Amino acid sequence: MNAKLLYAVPVLLSAGFFLFQAQFVSSQTIRARDPGVRGGDPAAGGPIAGLSATEGAFFNTGKDEFEEVDPADEGLGPRMNLDSCGGCHAQPAVGGTSPSVNPQVAFANSLGATNGVPSFITSDGPVREARFQRNPDGTADGGVHALFTLAGRWDAPGCVLTQPDFESELARRNVIFRIPTPLFGAGLIEQIPDSVILANQAADATRKAALGIFGRPNFIVPGNTISGQPNKNGNDGTIARFGWKAQNKSLLLFSGEAYNVEMGITNELFQTERDETPTCQFATVPNGVTNTNAYTLIEGISAIEKFAFFQRFLAPPTPSPYAPGGALSITRGRSLFNGIGCSACHSPSLQTGNSTVEALRNQPVNLYSDLLLHDMGPRLADGVRQGQAGPREFRTAPLWGLGQRIFFLHDGRTSDLLEAIYAHQSGTLLNNNASEANEVIKNFNFLLRESQKQDILNFLRSL
Repeated sequence: MNAKLLYAVPVLLSAGFFLFQAQFVSSQTIRARDPGVRGGDPAAGGPIAGLSATEGAFFNTGKDEFEEVDPADEGLGPRMNLDSCGGCHAQPAVGGTSPSVNPQVAFANSLGATNGVPSFITSDGPVREARFQRNPDGTADGGVHALFTLAGRWDAPGCVLTQPDFESELARRNVIFRIPTPLFGAGLIEQIPDSVILANQAADATRKAALGIFGRPNFIVPGNTISGQPNKNGNDGTIARFGWKAQNKSLLLFSGEAYNVEMGITNELFQTERDETPTCQFATVPNGVTNTNAYTLIEGISAIEKFAFFQRFLAPPTPSPYAPGGALSITRGRSLFNGIGCSACHSPSLQTGNSTVEALRNQPVNLYSDLLLHDMGPRLADGVRQGQAGPREFRTAPLWGLGQRIFFLHDGRTSDLLEAIYAHQSGTLLNNNASEANEVIKNFNFLLRESQKQDILNFLRSL
């Protein structure tokens, strides 16, 4: 029956038919929508269960260091994006991702700094780092160009530096963005054996192929082999798994690189200043090192080791069994998520191995990721290569904790979960640039009723 005809039905009809009329019209007009950031307890940010007292002390010390604001005399800058790890990783708790109020806006002019705020940094937008796709001569760049400098700050007298000309690079369509990745449960991810990742990659191959899904680890293959196997990560032959393109192997490497690139603080992994302007150096190099004169191990280890311990012992987020939408909707959404093929990339669970840390040993990792690279098509492409990850490839983003994230996708372009889902579809097989998610998104669009789409959205926001 046409919905317009229902409105012409006389008012004198029975109450039962009127109820049917209302339900019919409702079913035709209600559209699935993102329930929004799940409220309530953060359900994240604490230590993983089962740590020893000593391991707990390492976690707490690492957390303190992670949240600490670093000044120039401790090595901040000369170029940086912020002055603390915790400022970027704050939502819904320390260790998370970009908060609702972007701290980069206030930081730009803190302590008298003379930085301008780039147009892509806003108070209600995500924390961002900027990368340039190309150098002025047209060759590939891909590196981080820090937003701010120490120039004008009270703790950096005499430092004179200019910021990159972001507006000109934006006009050239040469700037891409990254937002902070959540760190909850990172220690569990670190302890997943390569064999588990590869076995999961091989599993259900026929169905994955039918969906056009052919993910791969971020292997770096310089042309030689180790024991007959491709040299997959630098010189050690293993799979990298951290970062938007799975470019970092371990949490220590992830920490060292971020300390140097995001805050300009050199360390024992990254010893060289990214900007060596003599008048802008206010600490010895490397800036953060192991204190060999310390009386205790916890006092002595370097900042990046403390960061790594904090992340390693950080518990995964706890999903909600009933919010949003109720337990039945979440259960239906989980089943539909698997049924239409989302789980072909967003694997619900992997397993750790025989870890030295008992709390991480032989544990399920309910991350909703296969940790593989996938071609996401031109709509999500960032034009940057990292390791063997190409310009259109990204690691499957773990979905645990998604319910309390504000910004989505690698560049934080949207806060609408439904928009983020649709962005997974682009390109065509004819043009050899099809996203590996195309068939799954077609299933989402054409095989599901709006109520079923809502169930999937509720399920995702429950994680």
